[in-house]
Amino acid sequence: MFVVRKQIMIDKIKEFKPSSWAIDNKITVYLITIVICIVGIMSYNSLPKESFPDITVPTIYINTINGGNSPTNIENTITRPIEKRLKALSGVKKFTSTSLQDVSIIVVEFNTSVKVQVAKQKVKDAVDEARADLPQVLTREPMIKEIAFSEMPIMYINIAGNFDLKDLKKYAEDLQDRIEAMKEINEAKIIGALDREIQVNIDMYKMQAAQLTLTDVQRAIGSENISLTGGNVPLNGMKPTLSIKSEFKNPKEIENIVVTSAAGAKLFIKDFAEVKDSYKEKESYSSSKGKNVITLNVVKRAGENLIDASDKIYKIIEEMKLRQFPKGLDVTVSGDMSEKTRVTLHDLINTIIIGFILVTLVLMFFMGVTNALFVAMSVPLSMFIAFMIMPGIDFSFNMIVLFAFLLALGIVVDDAIVVIENTHRLFDNGKRDIKTAAKMAAGEVFLPVFSGTITTLAPFIPLAFWGGIVGKFMFFLPITLIISLLASLFVAYIINPVFAVGFMKSHSEEAKGQGKLTRKAQLQLIVYAVIAACCYVSGHVGFANFIVFLGLFLIVNRLWLYKAINF
Repeated sequence: MFVVRKQIMIDKIKEFKPSSWAIDNKITVYLITIVICIVGIMSYNSLPKESFPDITVPTIYINTINGGNSPTNIENTITRPIEKRLKALSGVKKFTSTSLQDVSIIVVEFNTSVKVQVAKQKVKDAVDEARADLPQVLTREPMIKEIAFSEMPIMYINIAGNFDLKDLKKYAEDLQDRIEAMKEINEAKIIGALDREIQVNIDMYKMQAAQLTLTDVQRAIGSENISLTGGNVPLNGMKPTLSIKSEFKNPKEIENIVVTSAAGAKLFIKDFAEVKDSYKEKESYSSSKGKNVITLNVVKRAGENLIDASDKIYKIIEEMKLRQFPKGLDVTVSGDMSEKTRVTLHDLINTIIIGFILVTLVLMFFMGVTNALFVAMSVPLSMFIAFMIMPGIDFSFNMIVLFAFLLALGIVVDDAIVVIENTHRLFDNGKRDIKTAAKMAAGEVFLPVFSGTITTLAPFIPLAFWGGIVGKFMFFLPITLIISLLASLFVAYIINPVFAVGFMKSHSEEAKGQGKLTRKAQLQLIVYAVIAACCYVSGHVGFANFIVFLGLFLIVNRLWLYKAINF
């Protein structure tokens, strides 16, 4: 009769089916945990790392140049006609215009709900409509460009030395080609270099005496400097393409061009003009310690890893210094954004690790060492799951995401605390079977814990719909928190019960290993030492330090700390 009643009682225990399945399939859950750790670490290493989220603001920049005009003329002939068309656009939040000598600048800011490409196309259409009202001949047609944070240079590479600017430009172009070949880099713009220009300096008096005009000269040069495709020519059953290449290879060729006027006058260009191989007027300047300098402004491609890009660029510079650049050529880097990003990320990661250690220590004094470690597992596992999801939603690893993890540090352990403590209570120091206790514990507290997690998440959900530029920045915070807390729920009900069944012991069993380093503990320390050494050699110093901490903690806990906890 007694056995029958016990069987009836066991059959009627309250269970949470997913937790019970996990407890009955421990090996599968162990493998899932290992996969989560490996894939999570790999995802963390591959995530783009940057200071702030790479957000795109729908702000469009219009720049128009018409030389020889005062600000008033620019305002009346260019700025106002374009503004008139822009006022009719939908979704525009505001626009500001500036009219300067020879230049008109208009910045159009759209509402954040408008996509950048849509905003840019709207502005293009408006400028095209206004083109009929603008001066017929402009020095440069309106240039339309979106303003993006990702287009800010991540570093400035300065190439200096006692060399001619022409030689410095050659070295800068070689470095530019190597850097722009990187998948992380969008462009490397050269500043302070000389641009080649072939000048035809005409003697107006001689030209007029020969009854020639500037149009005659322009037409003659243009007709000689051509590259055309003449079509296909049948030849031996094939049709090769006939091409005409008559481009200038030497400035001297221009001097021998014959110019014919409408009146029939003919003259060589060298008879009334000087052809000079020179450079354009400099529009940008760069100097360092009195030496000639050319600067490369390096712009990262959106969504790529800033730190990896910086490391690769430094490697390219060192390689070219050894193999290609001459002695005396100084290549320095300034304004490297990766330095600040690297320091900030490392500081925040260290803060998270210290916070994790403190959380674990606090739990130990209230739950015991073993139970505290079960609970503390939920912190890295929840983060690993979040790392796995982040690439799929185009999240980068930035300060906002790290702040979210820091905020979630003390929250993600709540679910595990309730489940593990309830399991330990029902286990009752071995009076009840651990599998039964784990199943009962998960079933009893599932609804309260689930409702508590949902109420914790609820205040963060509206933050995900925050509008404006600030909302785009803060979007990463609530989403990261929501993913981490939902991941902690999965860990608390699927992974924690399995580890509790496998490793939870009664107080008497735990006491047997205290006060000394058992053979099992010594083997564990050897494993820690090997892992830490491998990490130090491979450059993963942070993880190696964490492993060393675990080893030291094992020794301290076994020999001294257990007394304070049990006290």
